[in-house]
This record gives sequence, C-alpha cells and structure tokens, in this order.
Amino acid sequence: MDFKGRTAIVTGAGKGIGRHTAVLLAQRGAHVIALSRSQADLDALSAEIGSGGIVVDLSDAAATRRAAKDALPADLLVNCAGINILEPFLEMKDESFDLVQAVNVRSAAIVSQVFARDLIAKGKSGAIVNVSSISSFLGFRDHAAYCASKGAMDGLGRVMANELGPHGIRVNAVNPGITLTDLGRVAWSDPVKAGPMMARTPVGRFAETADVAEVILFLLSDAAAMVHGISMPVDGGFLVN
Repeated sequence: MDFKGRTAIVTGAGKGIGRHTAVLLAQRGAHVIALSRSQADLDALSAEIGSGGIVVDLSDAAATRRAAKDALPADLLVNCAGINILEPFLEMKDESFDLVQAVNVRSAAIVSQVFARDLIAKGKSGAIVNVSSISSFLGFRDHAAYCASKGAMDGLGRVMANELGPHGIRVNAVNPGITLTDLGRVAWSDPVKAGPMMARTPVGRFAETADVAEVILFLLSDAAAMVHGISMPVDGGFLVN
C-alpha cells in the first residue's frame, strides 16, 4: 500500500480512527489534508506528519462545502467524522437527531460530492471510504439517532458506488465494532459494561484504531481495485453471534 504522489482528504482527522488513518497514510507516502473542528488537533497532527488542515464545523452544510473545495485537489477521501448523542428512543430530541444526521451523513455526502465532481471534471480515478459502524446493522439501545445515521451512510455509499463506479471512483465502507479510541477506552473500561460485549466477540478483544485504519488503507489502495460498494465489518466476529 504505497500512496506516494497521492493526496488524501480525511474528515474527523483530529482524533481516534481518523487520526490514525491520517498518520498511516502519511507514513506510506500520501499528503494528507485533515478536516477537524479543533485547530489544536490539526496543529498537533501537522507537527507529526506535515499535513494540511482545515477547521470546519461539519454540521454547517455551507461551511462543509467550502472546506471540501478548499481541500482539493485530492485522489482519496476518508469520511470519518462522526458524533453520537445517547438518548432513549422515546426521549430522543429533534435537534439531537438532526445534528447527528448532519455530521454523520450529510457532511459525508457533501464532501464526497465535491470530491467526486472534481475528479470527474479532470477525468481522474479515485477512491472513497466511509467510516460507518456495526450500528448500521444492529439496534443498540439509546443509539437511535446514531444507528439511523450509520444505516443512512451505508445506503448513501451504495448509491455512490453505483453512480461513481463508471467514472473510476471506488466507494466502500468500513463498519467497526467497539474501537478503543481515547474516548472508547474510558467508555468500555468498566468490566460489567464491557463483559457481555467482549463475550460476544470471538477474537476476544475490542478493536484498536490501527485495526480499522489498516482496513481503510487497503480499501483505498490499488490492491482493492475490484472491491467496490461493500460495507466491511471490522468487529472481531461480533456480528456472527
């Protein structure tokens, strides 16, 4: 997986899976344009890998479109930005639902549209990876807005694959299970909470950010030239139970 001479846009690159993906891409030759809502995170990433950075609130459609245009030209795109608001379905607020959809789905649609239009206008090929979740397939309690957003992201990705494939733009998704980002380690440090989830995971551990980032890079790479339109669980077998 050699990305020399290629530019990759990574949304949500300030932390977690997005940050690890950006670092791996840079280590393997890509120039990374990182999108994040945190200038401090972008500065830290730039100091480590020499990435470009754009601060943007991805819940703002107009600002997202401007940031996507400013990030061009690029060959690769990783839509990794995402948020979650935990609320029981019967107590879910309209504004919570709208915000989660705006960041998790609409921003991916906007950035992908800007990215793909530019590639098509130039007659160039490319690849997009959407970072979804096993929440696309399962109905976790208190995750109504989040599960809906990830199901929508996978549906969006299938349409993108259908329409962009003829232009030489591959589109795939990764669907991580529990992943030990900094926040994830805190959230799943309680054995009482983590135990049942771990017991359902055949490989016997939760994912590290590197586990997911490596799959993202594979799907972006030429080694995955015939992989198109899939939603790939990265969950240690959680879904087989």
